[in-house]
Amino acid sequence: LLDPYVTVSVDQVRVGQTSTKQKTNKPTYNEEFSATVTDGHQIELSVFHDTPIGYDDFVANCTLHFQDLLRSAGPSDTFEGW
Repeated sequence: LLDPYVTVSVDQVRVGQTSTKQKTNKPTYNEEFSATVTDGHQIELSVFHDTPIGYDDFVANCTLHFQDLLRSAGPSDTFEGW
């Protein structure tokens, strides 16, 4: 079991980090982060395992490109509260 947390970055600038969930492989996060993005290209979500000693272990990541999100969005879709 992991002690996972997620970092949120926009264009390689960290804008937030979730709390660590203890001893689970199916964490649930209901946390919000706010960042002003004027000319952003991508958002990256990275999962780490919180270790008591040394560096935390990298688990996985996902990169979403803003252009792809905008292309798939409908005319009435917004990203407010997303």
